[in-house]
Amino acid sequence: MENETCKETCQTNRTTHRTNEEKRELTKRLNIIEGQIRGISQMIEEDRYCDDVLMQVVAASNALKSFGNQILETHLKTCVTHDIQNGEMDILEEVMQLIKKLQ
Repeated sequence: MENETCKETCQTNRTTHRTNEEKRELTKRLNIIEGQIRGISQMIEEDRYCDDVLMQVVAASNALKSFGNQILETHLKTCVTHDIQNGEMDILEEVMQLIKKLQ
């Protein structure tokens, strides 16, 4: 995903600009994950076998993790790179704390 994500206002306003295409792609992925979660809920209502439910939980969890990794990659390539190029090295500590939380 190439974009102009982090402009000079990024650090100050704590926002990230995403193109309409990026928003559509991310929203599509989130809608799929939302559907997986609804499916798990329905499986519980239907008294489905635990193993089947757990496999769907793993699938939804992996999809959400993949989504998070995509957001992280974009963040590193845009906002973090922008801050480093502008001499704002404190972003490195912020990224390290973020990565610790993601593990």
